[in-house]
Amino acid sequence: MMNAHHADDGDEGAQVIRLATGHHREESADSEPEQSPLERTLASGLAFLRRRLAGEYEVDEFGFDPEFNSTILLPFARALYEHWFRVELAGLENVPEGGALLVANHSGTIPLDALMLTVALHDNADRCVRLLGADLVYQIPVLGHLARKAGHTLACQADAARLLGKGELVGVFPEGFKGIGKPFAERYKLQRFGRGGFVGTALRAGVPIVPCAIVGAEEIYPKIADLRPLARLLGLPYFPITPTFPLLGLGGLVPLPSRWVIQFGEPMTLDEYDPGDADDPMTVFEITDHVRENIQHMLYEALLRRGPAFL
Repeated sequence: MMNAHHADDGDEGAQVIRLATGHHREESADSEPEQSPLERTLASGLAFLRRRLAGEYEVDEFGFDPEFNSTILLPFARALYEHWFRVELAGLENVPEGGALLVANHSGTIPLDALMLTVALHDNADRCVRLLGADLVYQIPVLGHLARKAGHTLACQADAARLLGKGELVGVFPEGFKGIGKPFAERYKLQRFGRGGFVGTALRAGVPIVPCAIVGAEEIYPKIADLRPLARLLGLPYFPITPTFPLLGLGGLVPLPSRWVIQFGEPMTLDEYDPGDADDPMTVFEITDHVRENIQHMLYEALLRRGPAFL
């Protein structure tokens, strides 16, 4: 009886080590180790190449390739946006859903403002802005092809009308080359808005105009002179001289790291007008002038908001 009692005490104090069952071993074998960022990037890149080779991607009637844009083009622009220019957004809630015409100032000698605007709306508003570009953009083979892939098209009324009719956000820079090519001494002073063709487009499509002010691009390549004979020889609207280009060669093409502010104003509805008013020069001129004044005022506000250009 005593021996049995001691045996029971020993059994109660013993520790039992459970053996792994075959089911647990099977789960462990099937689980995949966590991939490193490099491995994930490589796998994503290979999957992208496979889809391209197999033709498993979509391109719309304008040549817009959403997958190519988000995988190839936007990451480079996003690095500039986040780490080099440190872009700050204001008034993003003013960007409406559905069709609208975004009208912005243009500057910078090289139009990086278009790239930064694209990243801002893609990443923060989930909108792919369809920019209207000048003929020269699409006459340059590689640049024109990439612009189409990014969703942009020619600055013509027919293309703009089709995009707006599909509910797209269409962007236009009415200053054109006069804006991006102006000297540094005239920074943040809006140039003429052409003949107001964008107003006629908005009136015919029945969409609002969203004014947009971009501050920061003026400082990236300060244009201090223009070699006009060389520009004419190359078929360019201007050939800029900056403090770093062509003095530093290709190194002079690196933009200066200015701080940016992109500000969206309240949508300007045109409900009081009829589509037929698009053919009235006085109405178009008045609306164009109003939009220009609005953007100029927003530029002054955004400059105050930003403060020093490089701090």
